[in-house]
Amino acid sequence: MTVTQGIDPSVPPSGTGCAECEEAGGWWLHLRRCAQCGHIGCCDNSPAQHATAHYRETGHPVIRSYEPGESWFWSYPEEDFYDEGPVLAAPENHPLDQPVPGPEGRVPHDWRAKLH
Repeated sequence: MTVTQGIDPSVPPSGTGCAECEEAGGWWLHLRRCAQCGHIGCCDNSPAQHATAHYRETGHPVIRSYEPGESWFWSYPEEDFYDEGPVLAAPENHPLDQPVPGPEGRVPHDWRAKLH
């Protein structure tokens, strides 16, 4: 199944890391990209869960993984994954040299205990 509603393929990602975590000096586990506006937020396993917060604040319904090698989409309203969708504006993922979790230098030594 392919998802297309709530997606603007022409919009580039907002950056290489979670916008709010970068602003606050936080860290993340995995990154998600809003398929409508390009906002990069952290996943629901991350301490701050900014991707879902972005959906709640904006109503933008679809995210795509921003992890290397992952191309799945998630529809919040349908609560479902999609293996296929339109090709989004480059880049498709965060830089390959960016560690997971990240960013480098801000991840606490006990990060696993802080995941959701």
